[in-house]
Amino acid sequence: MSKARFEVYRDAASEYRWRLVHDNGNILADSGEGYASKQKAKQGIQSVKTNAPEALVVEV
Repeated sequence: MSKARFEVYRDAASEYRWRLVHDNGNILADSGEGYASKQKAKQGIQSVKTNAPEALVVEV
């Protein structure tokens, strides 16, 4: 079972954002940008879920 959850919330500017939170409360990742609608924020989450499983780890 996953130890993390995605949270969708409104920021101080009333834009929607998402964050990936571990069950210990640590934020693992966030949207990095605000979205005008909750639907767009959820689409951002889906994009991460779809595209990240095979993501490379690159040292820069």
